[in-house]
Amino acid sequence: MAKRKQKTSWQCTACGATTRGWFGQCPSCGEWNTIEEVVDRPTAGERVVLRSATSEATVVPVTQAQAQAERQSRLRVGIGELDRVLGGGLVPGSVVLVGGAPGIGKSTLLLQACAAVVAGGSTVLYASSEESVAQVAGRAARLRGGKFSTHDERLLLLAETRIESILDAAAERRPDLLVVDSIQTVYSDAQDGLPGNISQIRSVTGHLLSWAKGRGVPVIVVGHVTKDGQLAGPRLLEHMVDAVLSFEGDDERATRMLRATKNRFGSTAELGVFEMTGVGLSEVANPSEAFLADHPGEAIGSAVTASLEGSRPLLLEVQALLGPSPGGSPRRTCVGADPARLAMLLAVLDRHAGLFVVDQDVFVNVAGGLRLSEPAADLAVLLAVASSHMRKPIPRGTLAIGEVGLTGELRRVPRLGERLAEAARLGFTRAIVPHAKLEAGAPADAAKIDCVAVHTVSEAIERCF
Repeated sequence: MAKRKQKTSWQCTACGATTRGWFGQCPSCGEWNTIEEVVDRPTAGERVVLRSATSEATVVPVTQAQAQAERQSRLRVGIGELDRVLGGGLVPGSVVLVGGAPGIGKSTLLLQACAAVVAGGSTVLYASSEESVAQVAGRAARLRGGKFSTHDERLLLLAETRIESILDAAAERRPDLLVVDSIQTVYSDAQDGLPGNISQIRSVTGHLLSWAKGRGVPVIVVGHVTKDGQLAGPRLLEHMVDAVLSFEGDDERATRMLRATKNRFGSTAELGVFEMTGVGLSEVANPSEAFLADHPGEAIGSAVTASLEGSRPLLLEVQALLGPSPGGSPRRTCVGADPARLAMLLAVLDRHAGLFVVDQDVFVNVAGGLRLSEPAADLAVLLAVASSHMRKPIPRGTLAIGEVGLTGELRRVPRLGERLAEAARLGFTRAIVPHAKLEAGAPADAAKIDCVAVHTVSEAIERCF
């Protein structure tokens, strides 16, 4: 049999761009000495895997009606917070990438998800390329609730770094879910180079995509992150997968948050909240109550707002502290808030409320480690700053919701009724809101709150204090 001639291409190791030849500087990203020659050598094993995943008989165009009729239901993981972020469960044939800092709990989350899927009667293949089978089983034995059994025959553990061997095992055992931990340490025989480089990641991801789409089995892969929190490897990896989940948290708090930065089958605005315990991750059924657990109720520089995270309203505490600026340039320090928006609110306070605070150091913190990103929290930040400046606390049980405009007016916010209903459930009795009627179909609990409707920032400060 004649030997197949090797094909080569030139690629940038920084951005993954392909060039016609060697360049000292990459034409795409501008990095120096990053162009390398890559050998494209598909092996016989690779060709068999790809042809079995998508045979010629299945490559037939179908109508949208036929596709809808053949559409399978989602595979529910069984962990409510994870299913929420995924949009209702795992879509058959989808590839989900889970990223997070080392030690944040990615493997713990996936092992608990595997246990929940197995408890539902499905088969899971967990392929670890970083730990042995004994190490994975030892971690699984420490998980809470006794739901995870290392003797369950439907949970298959595999320690392997070669993608062809992983897919061969998956083709033999036919699992309902495949988990690969992690993609940066898996390699393919079809490419040269060490695991984790651009060519290997692209080849391994291509194998997983072809296998998942051809068999209609969901695949979850774990990805490493860089020092700045971005997923390691080329951006091509995020483009190839169907969903990208980010598992966030820090060493100072036990709270962990799961977000979707990309989701082809659901919303990217949903938030899953967990708490890390000694026996695994525990779902936080009521995040608002957890975030307000240490709220003093009435304190100078503290305000509570209701923020929307997808379909869920969350009550968060905003804290502000003002102090004299020793230098000529006042500081603006924000934790969980937007510094640019804070500067705008300080200017509005000065011009339209008569509170001169732009010459002071301003510190703003969102308690609980969450980040406020929607304009509906503007009024709470503004009132917290005003409370610290005036040395007056906001009355107990008061909520602040509203977007602040540059002319000092308050603008209405979406889904006000749901926010008020969540506040009423937690014992709040008064809310300072923009002058607007509740939308049709608002929850009945929203009527339990005494709404103080205001038009301007100055009126809001007057009615609040």
